[in-house]
Amino acid sequence: MTKKNNNSENKTNINWYPGHMAKTKRQIIEDLKLVDIVVEIVDARIPLSSMNPDIEQYIKNKDRLIVLNKYDLADDKQNKLWVNKFKQDGLEAVLVNSNSGDGINQAIKKIEEIYEKAQEKYQNKGRVGKSIRVMVLGIPNVGKSSFINRISKRNSATVGNKPGVTKQKQWIRINKNIELLDTPGVLWPKFQSDEVALNLAYTGTIKDDILATIEVGFSLLKFLIKNNRENLEERYKLDKEQIDEILETDLEENEKALEILHLIGRKRGAIISGGNIDEEKTAKIILDDFRSGKTGRITIEKV
Repeated sequence: MTKKNNNSENKTNINWYPGHMAKTKRQIIEDLKLVDIVVEIVDARIPLSSMNPDIEQYIKNKDRLIVLNKYDLADDKQNKLWVNKFKQDGLEAVLVNSNSGDGINQAIKKIEEIYEKAQEKYQNKGRVGKSIRVMVLGIPNVGKSSFINRISKRNSATVGNKPGVTKQKQWIRINKNIELLDTPGVLWPKFQSDEVALNLAYTGTIKDDILATIEVGFSLLKFLIKNNRENLEERYKLDKEQIDEILETDLEENEKALEILHLIGRKRGAIISGGNIDEEKTAKIILDDFRSGKTGRITIEKV
């Protein structure tokens, strides 16, 4: 999808860029000198959109592990395909649910395996017998903080300051082999297209006060009608034949989607004066149900 020009009436502000980005970028580039492996957290429902394209430039030759977080909200088949896809691209990947702790042990094991494979490189740097130093990166709402909290739960005692490391930097020992650099700040991606911006909005990475809730919810509904219709029908107890009738009419795609949005609004009691449907409330219901997994395990970006 191409980026809309400045004259577009589309209210989607895909160029929004937090002011602290430059400071965070400098901090991360500086801290990268201290670590061996970068763990990048992405949302399993939108693995590509939730990756920051700038990270590859920052980490240069650092070894990297991709953590597909929130895998419990994504389609199981697609999860496996994404792990294989990353492996084909030369990157190790692991499925994690940071809320429940599923996959955390596998992530730790992968970190140790990656380090072991690159042992010769670390021998040349005199790093033999030293702890593996890890940095965790991830854009907002992919679960970076939850992952750090979960992986460090066993022993969250700080290791202490390293030579040449400022006092603000805290090292957390994960086990006898791994130390985690608890880095402040977050990274936002530069939105490469409207599609990326919408994907991030669907999952709540871009807050609903940045993009119009009704616009995002309506766009998500159109995606679900096309790709996950059964999930919609089951979640909102929609009549399959009624949906067939709507989709077989000569109406425009947006008009068909609006009819279905109104059906959902009635089912959920989102009715305002005059018996009209509260479209914004209905859009929010659709978004909240998707984000929480109530609509089922759905992957937006498929391999």
